[in-house]
Amino acid sequence: MPKGSGQKVKLYYLSRILIEKTDDDHWLTASELISELEEYGVEVERKSLYDDMETLRELGLDIIRTREGRDHYYHVGAKHFELAELKLLVDAIQSSKFITEKKSRNLIKKLTYFVSEYEADQLNRQVIVQGRVKTMNESIYLIVDDIHRAMADNKNITFKYMKWNADKEMVPRKDKLYEVSPWALIWDDENYYMVAYDEEADAIKHYRVDKIRSIEISDNKRRGRDHFRESDLARYNSMNFGMFGGEIVRVRLQFKEELVGVMIDRFGKEIPVNKSKQKGWLETNVEVALSDQFFGWIFGLGNGVQITGPKSVVTRFSQELNEIRKMYS
Repeated sequence: MPKGSGQKVKLYYLSRILIEKTDDDHWLTASELISELEEYGVEVERKSLYDDMETLRELGLDIIRTREGRDHYYHVGAKHFELAELKLLVDAIQSSKFITEKKSRNLIKKLTYFVSEYEADQLNRQVIVQGRVKTMNESIYLIVDDIHRAMADNKNITFKYMKWNADKEMVPRKDKLYEVSPWALIWDDENYYMVAYDEEADAIKHYRVDKIRSIEISDNKRRGRDHFRESDLARYNSMNFGMFGGEIVRVRLQFKEELVGVMIDRFGKEIPVNKSKQKGWLETNVEVALSDQFFGWIFGLGNGVQITGPKSVVTRFSQELNEIRKMYS
């Protein structure tokens, strides 16, 4: 009997059918697999189907065969991703403000290719991105790629850095292009930030990636390597609040015992935690980038935390509170 049509793509279609239409709770018989292949215009004999199954196993596809009566049932066992792993990825995509709503849907759709159509329904039920505050910069993925390439090639980048105006339009922050040396990308508070060295200011700065436009990789070599040798980026990230930088200061905090988890979540498990003279309270010393955002974080914890030193920081916080009180008096 001559070979049927579609033989060159038979293994591809067979693997797709098994991945898309079977899982631990759904199986297909040999007859059903043959019918599914015919939908793609592929003719196959039952005997050659068994040989094709063995070939796919040798190629790494985890095909499981079970027998009930005279029938054999086939399904794919282990896949590239477990369903629970894909749900985690879906949740991460949904909660990421730097990923646009359109791109979120496209990425989640691509993830469904790794599971059966039945499991894909579980992923689709989680897709609730409508109305979320997401970035509107569709080119962010190309920008991230350019930043990575610049770091790999040890080059500076130039770009326009944007801000919102009163007419709700994105406009450049300044007339000339920014030129910086990119050293890291940090995902913080659902936004992507580039950490870079600004040679003109001789300082480490960070930039919201979704506000970058017209990025170009410069011919100039990166500067500021010594700053990043001295800087632990994880430590640097914990010192900043909402990626708002400021003077690095070691502050002493006193807080209620029930807030110890809040402190560890914010500053890491390595921070010193000691008993305070006040019953039911603890103390720690941490380095922070002194900014309004840090004071806002302290204010948000209410009477459960107190800045006890240094005096200059206590005074500044007190002044900030007085200024706010005047606004509402």
